[in-house]
Amino acid sequence: MLEIESGSNDPCAYMLTIILLTSIGSSLNFFDISYLIFAQFAYRIIIGVILAFIASLILKNVQFGENGFDSIFLVAIALAAYALPSLVDGNGYLSTYIAGIILGNQNIPKKKNLVNFFDAFNGMMQMLIFFLLGLLVFPSKLPYYFVPALFIAIFLTFIARPITMAILLTPFKAPLNQQLIMSWAGLRELLPSFLRSSLSYHQIMLMTQFSP
Repeated sequence: MLEIESGSNDPCAYMLTIILLTSIGSSLNFFDISYLIFAQFAYRIIIGVILAFIASLILKNVQFGENGFDSIFLVAIALAAYALPSLVDGNGYLSTYIAGIILGNQNIPKKKNLVNFFDAFNGMMQMLIFFLLGLLVFPSKLPYYFVPALFIAIFLTFIARPITMAILLTPFKAPLNQQLIMSWAGLRELLPSFLRSSLSYHQIMLMTQFSP
C-alpha cells in the first residue's frame, strides 16, 4: 500500500504543477484544463502499458549477449516511458510507474539480478537528489527559516497527514495501525520539493522577462 501511495502522489503532484506552470502567463478555460487532465492520465496509461508488454516480450524471447545488457535495456524502457508521453502532453512519471508495475509482476528472466540493480540505482538517485537539494540551501538564511519550517514540519507530520489518511482510509475499514504507518512512513517528499523549485523558477523567469 505504501508503494501505491508513494507512486501515485508524485505523478499527481507533477500533473498539478504542469497545469499551474501552463496557467502562468496565459488564460486557461475549463476545457483547456480538462484536456490537460485527460492527456496526463490517458496517454500515460496507453504508452506505459504498451511499452511494458513490449519490454516483457523482448526480455522473455531475446537472449542478450552480455550480462547486464538487460538492465541497460530496462533503463532505456524507463526513459522511453517518461519521454514519449511528454511529447503528447502526457504524464511521464505516471507512465514510467505503470510500466514498472506491469514489468515487476511479469515472470522475466534474471528478475532477481534486475531487482538488485534497480535497488542500487534507486539509492544512487536518492543521494543525487539530496545533493542537488543541498545546492538550493543558503546556510546564512537557515536561522531565519528554521523556526517556521519546524512548525510546518510538525503540523504536516502529526496533524495534517494523519487526518488526511484517516479521512481516506476509514471508509475502507483500514485498521488504526495501518493508518499510522501510511501517515508517517515515506515522508521524504523529494519530488514535491523539486516541483516547488520549478514553479518558483518559472515565476522568476516571467518576472525577469516582463520587468522594465
